[in-house]
Amino acid sequence: MKTFSLLAAAAMFAFSMTAGAAVDSEAATKALKDNGCTKCHSVDKTKKGPSYQKTAAKYKGKADAEAKLATFLATGPKVKMDDGTEEEHKSLKDPATAKTLVQFILAQ
Repeated sequence: MKTFSLLAAAAMFAFSMTAGAAVDSEAATKALKDNGCTKCHSVDKTKKGPSYQKTAAKYKGKADAEAKLATFLATGPKVKMDDGTEEEHKSLKDPATAKTLVQFILAQ
């Protein structure tokens, strides 16, 4: 009986960790629109900037992916666009919004 209780507790813990780590797609989609990200990016098509799927593939399996993308979104560096031009990437001031967007992008 103790083993069953221990397994049940472990399963509940694992489920709660997964549920908490889920990407809030609705919040991310709203933030993408509100911050003008969709002018240059889309989920699966290259526009002026890379698609989110392409970005996710670039960072797949890298332990520091979240931190690098969060820093990128917070600092707003100059970026080279697919059409050869350069422009300053818009920076996000709210770390919570940046985290939501990074998680969304990496989930693609």
